Amino acid sequence: MSHHHHKDFRIDSPDFGELNKKIDRRNFLNKTSLGLGTLALGSLFGFDKLNSKPQASSGVISDEEMQQQILASIPHFAPKAKRVVYMFMSGGPSQFETFDYKPKLVDMMGQDLPESVRGGQRLTGMSASQSSLPLAPSFTGFNKYGESQTWVSDLLPHTAQIVDELCIVKSVYTEHINHDPAITFFQTGHQLPGRPSIGSWMSYGLGSDNENLPSFIVLVSKNGGKDQPLYSRLWGNGFLPTEHQGVQFRAGKDPVLFLNNPEGYDGKDREEMLGYLKKLNNFQNEAINDPEIDARIAQYEMAFRMQTSVPEVMDTAGESDETFEMYGPDSRDSGSYAANCLLARKLLEKDVKFIQLYHQGWDHHGGLPGGMTHQCKNTDQATAAFIKDLKQRGLLEDTLVIWGGEFGRTAYSQGKLTKTNYGRDHHPRCFTMWMAGAGVKKGFTYGETDDFSYNITKDPVHVHDFHATLMKLTGMDHERLTFKSQGRRFRLTDVHGKIVNDILS
Repeated sequence: MSHHHHKDFRIDSPDFGELNKKIDRRNFLNKTSLGLGTLALGSLFGFDKLNSKPQASSGVISDEEMQQQILASIPHFAPKAKRVVYMFMSGGPSQFETFDYKPKLVDMMGQDLPESVRGGQRLTGMSASQSSLPLAPSFTGFNKYGESQTWVSDLLPHTAQIVDELCIVKSVYTEHINHDPAITFFQTGHQLPGRPSIGSWMSYGLGSDNENLPSFIVLVSKNGGKDQPLYSRLWGNGFLPTEHQGVQFRAGKDPVLFLNNPEGYDGKDREEMLGYLKKLNNFQNEAINDPEIDARIAQYEMAFRMQTSVPEVMDTAGESDETFEMYGPDSRDSGSYAANCLLARKLLEKDVKFIQLYHQGWDHHGGLPGGMTHQCKNTDQATAAFIKDLKQRGLLEDTLVIWGGEFGRTAYSQGKLTKTNYGRDHHPRCFTMWMAGAGVKKGFTYGETDDFSYNITKDPVHVHDFHATLMKLTGMDHERLTFKSQGRRFRLTDVHGKIVNDILS
């Protein structure tokens, strides 16, 4: 295509200004009559009246209007939790060596898993070829703790001390038996990649309480085992606007990639460059009106503000020795799980809405006694310290903390079973998670499994039920918070999900 007849526009040329004026004149009335009018009405009548139920002048409401009105009417419920911290134990921690005490297995060690218990449950390719499925009791002891007299494994001595703060759910189940679909399902409500993650739905539904930091931040431990990969799509925004994706904070001098200025470039330069970039983006937006352009502008501006807010929040030098001792020696080692727990507390104090911590290394197909001992040692103290720290700062009452993995482990050993060594395969049919803080019962255990922690015998909680309950606690109705994409309305819980009212305080 020949360009010779086009004038060469420079962004600071008078021609560019003229063109901008024309576009502004053309759009000013239809843009502002609604915008200013709505604001004026809102201030007269209060937004709650304006947004109480979807209504359109024609009696027919477009999907986009519906979407906006539902958003405007959030919270749908009085929110118990203003903030959420989700400690994701990637790889599938064993319930047998943590919270689901199964003493009967001691007498049955080495016996084959009864067919009546297995009930035709599919096996993974890893244990399908075994000639037998020998039952493996836990190598570690259990004791009762707290006023709630809750069984906790000897591997979790610090968690045992805060058990009266926890709401332990022993009857979580999922459909997925392999890591990637199972983790994707937990993080997005669907086993295939491409849907928005929980944190993105939260950011979309609830907005932000801090304009200098993202509302959804991700921290990945550097000292987690590296058995199963983590993909950044697990905290992606899917089809939601880009500004709702999770932002990963890393250890080291560049906590957020591409945030720092290049050498020889100062804040003033950056500000000026962003000003011109915004003009260009606005110019493009007037031409094609793409919401992603607004998202891009918002992200550039957020990044500029983060240049000052991120170094401040990442700096833990002001923490007392007492705090570091509470979180454990690793808490001084930037990027470790313990340091990330401490950082998460600082981010909560800055009103970040959703913080996702990932700790890998829980996939113990073999060498489970050594593996679990190591993993619990790396996470137990800091997890308990985090709960104590939030409690003493008055943050626990409106923060929800979640701990758990993508599935549980089998009652039988994968591979050779000895008194001191065994492995466990993936088990989606029942496993344990816990929650603490805003809106959930304290010192409470929900759900039961059989003597083999193989089947649920009481109060099952599906992943969709967990999501529905989490949304309710943050003030959102999981059936109403939808987003239209490619001609269909989507939600985090798809077409499922029941709120688990029995665990709510």
